[in-house]
Amino acid sequence: MNFIPVPDPIPVQWWWFQAFLLLLFPIHLLAMNAMVGGLGLSIFEWFRGGPANRRVAHTVAVSLPVVVAFAVNMGVAPLLFLQVLYGHLIYTSTILMGAFWILVIPMLIAAYYGLYLYDFRFKQLGGLGVIIAIGALALLVVIGYMFSNNMTFMTLPHLFSEYFDHMGGDMLVSWHAMFLPRFLHMMAGSVAIGGLFVAVLGELKRKVDPEMADQAKSVGMKTFFWVTLLNIAIGTWFLLRIPGDSKMIFLGAKIWPTLLFGVAILLVISALLASRRQRLWPTVVLSVLVIYVMTFMRAYLRGELLQGYFYPSTLKVTCQYSPLVFFLAVLLFGMGCIVWMVRITRKARVKA
Repeated sequence: MNFIPVPDPIPVQWWWFQAFLLLLFPIHLLAMNAMVGGLGLSIFEWFRGGPANRRVAHTVAVSLPVVVAFAVNMGVAPLLFLQVLYGHLIYTSTILMGAFWILVIPMLIAAYYGLYLYDFRFKQLGGLGVIIAIGALALLVVIGYMFSNNMTFMTLPHLFSEYFDHMGGDMLVSWHAMFLPRFLHMMAGSVAIGGLFVAVLGELKRKVDPEMADQAKSVGMKTFFWVTLLNIAIGTWFLLRIPGDSKMIFLGAKIWPTLLFGVAILLVISALLASRRQRLWPTVVLSVLVIYVMTFMRAYLRGELLQGYFYPSTLKVTCQYSPLVFFLAVLLFGMGCIVWMVRITRKARVKA
């Protein structure tokens, strides 16, 4: 019996949606990493307790509500493109883990509210504020856990038939050999990029508070360096746990994934060297490039895991281009609004 639903037709060729997914997902990923990793470092600096450390914690706290809003909004488009291409798989995995998945939105709302308290009541709440921040961080990590489960589950359609043993929507794939290293790889990456985010925030306020800027850069760059070194080990573990021969596409079986893997290694080494020398902006640029390259690797791995089940090129095309044109117009307008809002927010923060 086949438990994979028949996919819906798409309006234009599949590679349009794949291109937009590869373009926009890293932006969401950067914001998500800044949100989770930045919050973790803010809590860490608060507990260190020095005047400069507390000012670093406060600087990050002030930025977090905006970062969360940006991360959520920039995650909508990639999720929609994923659903267009792999809707019959992602909807199925979502339903099968629905009892857990339905909690994502309430947890996000609670975390978002907690971050607003951490921002606007930072000084008044004191220790209570950092406890709220820890609670918000825990919620965000759990949300990441749910997303990792769903993104892994959708690439394992042979498990869909186990629904009959879990008819309450309580299926998770946390037990799968690939899940834990994948989840830890993402979380460690969040901490590393969060370190860069903290360093950048400090650098932007260098004229106002040079002591805080120095502390932010120091803790941020050190965090990026050491956590990235750790993440190399976790990434190697993840590679080894990819099932069957799928891992071999990065080890010579297919030229483009192998080339991307080699480029990723070179970029990571270059980023580590730049961070070790405290060169902030080159480290930032190299890290963004790493995330884009790894997004392409992620797409290749998803395609390889789904071999024999589905590939987007098999989707039926109805040749309706007007929705794509309308989307592009709205996307450009929306991006312009985001740029405008960021500028307005920065001006308001400076005046405050």
